[in-house]
Amino acid sequence: MEVTGSTYFGDYVHGRIEGKGRYTLPTETKYNGTMKDGMFHGKGTLYFPNRSKYEGIWDCGISKEGKYTFADGLEFKDKKWHYCDGYDRRFYTEICSGLKPAGISQLTNLDPPRTIPQGCYDCGDGFYNPNTRVVIDYKLRFLRNADDDEHEWILHTCRKGWDEITGYKPKQ
Repeated sequence: MEVTGSTYFGDYVHGRIEGKGRYTLPTETKYNGTMKDGMFHGKGTLYFPNRSKYEGIWDCGISKEGKYTFADGLEFKDKKWHYCDGYDRRFYTEICSGLKPAGISQLTNLDPPRTIPQGCYDCGDGFYNPNTRVVIDYKLRFLRNADDDEHEWILHTCRKGWDEITGYKPKQ
């Protein structure tokens, strides 16, 4: 595990990871649950650095069933998903706590929203710098380099770290 940067605290059988334990990946994602032959097996929960979690039943490292809960407590449903659909565009915190008064906008589910570094975008799991094409997490640690598709998606979809005039633009 020293090679991969992972850590494990728990039971071993014949020198292999097996039984109850806590496995931490280099990404700081943590698994608490049962293991078999070094793989997630049985009941266990993955805790992600963004405070979301996945509780599941695993079979030889493969999730057979489970439930994903976002950091704010919203539970994902693959059927009858009504959050942020065409009929109701409120953030989950607005559903739970109510809407703000007229004229006060809530820009993200996190209120107040994160401060985005100048020239960067908030892409959901970190900040993206379009000049370097690097995504860093919210603690300013490297996550990944963006490929062309992700770069274009972020530029067209994500919240910017600067003000930009929008609205009517006369034809020139």
